[in-house]
Amino acid sequence: MQNPFTTTFSKAPEYTYIATHKTDEILENFSYDHPSESVYKITGVRGSGKTVILAKIEEELKSEMNKERGWLVFDLNPTRDMLWQIAAMLHKEGFGKSDTKNPFFDIGVEVESMIQQAQENGKKILVGIDEVSKTTEMIKFASEYGRWLRANYPVYLVCTGLYENIQEVSNVKNLTFFRRATTIKTEPLNMVRMSEMYKNKLNIEGEQAREMAKCTKGYAYAFQKLGALYFKKGSAESLEDLIPDLKAELFAYSYEKIWEEMTEADRFLVSLLTEKTEYKREEVLKRMKNRAGNYSMYRDRLIKRGILDARQAYISLALPYFADYMKEYCL
Repeated sequence: MQNPFTTTFSKAPEYTYIATHKTDEILENFSYDHPSESVYKITGVRGSGKTVILAKIEEELKSEMNKERGWLVFDLNPTRDMLWQIAAMLHKEGFGKSDTKNPFFDIGVEVESMIQQAQENGKKILVGIDEVSKTTEMIKFASEYGRWLRANYPVYLVCTGLYENIQEVSNVKNLTFFRRATTIKTEPLNMVRMSEMYKNKLNIEGEQAREMAKCTKGYAYAFQKLGALYFKKGSAESLEDLIPDLKAELFAYSYEKIWEEMTEADRFLVSLLTEKTEYKREEVLKRMKNRAGNYSMYRDRLIKRGILDARQAYISLALPYFADYMKEYCL
């Protein structure tokens, strides 16, 4: 029997996908004839399901029903010239006839003309971009997209990226629309839905399924990885026997990169949170000593990045076994 759990980054799970209300929120907006939001920025820590949200939105809008409603879905590669990619995709759909050898040819003008033709034919275009960052290609595309937005063309954008990369693009001069666009932060997977998925796909009792779900803290990559490990486990192995392998996978393929990308200030604050499940604000301020005045700034940035959780006056690490990773490899 094929393992139903998927552990490959950037690949949407086929059999163990758990929907979130973030996906439903975006799809509901696009279901209207005139969507109120044109741009969504999906942020979150590595392995939290950003790409899966984008993939599910694209998949839904590619359905036969939405094709009949006029949707075209263009998934762009952010490392290549995105205007030329859109031009090629629109041309494939039957729009545009300009001669690129014309000395006055301009790709921006050509794409806008093609979009106008698509609009006249009742088409709506979704542009999906995974893992955006502040590159020449992205800025060039976003500058043109801003013009399409002002002209009220039916072109919609959903992109994903790490919080800091999204912020860098948002702060580029003349990209006000991107800075003001709706930001969707990935959220932990629902405990009940995770438990039911483990129960049904692994044929285990509800109590054990709930215990497994708690181990993951709702972190999408951990949910898939633990499911995959349990599916392959030997008959004599218990859940406890699988935890070292789960940690090894999280440490090597996720946390090492997350730690590498954190600032010194980020590392300073999370390194104070390794001994307990959660800490009161006053406890953390005391540990921070002369840097206590920066607490709110550090905390807020780490929450936005998906590394910290906040509950009233308490904070805690959002990622499962991240404290163990720091103690073993960083501190």
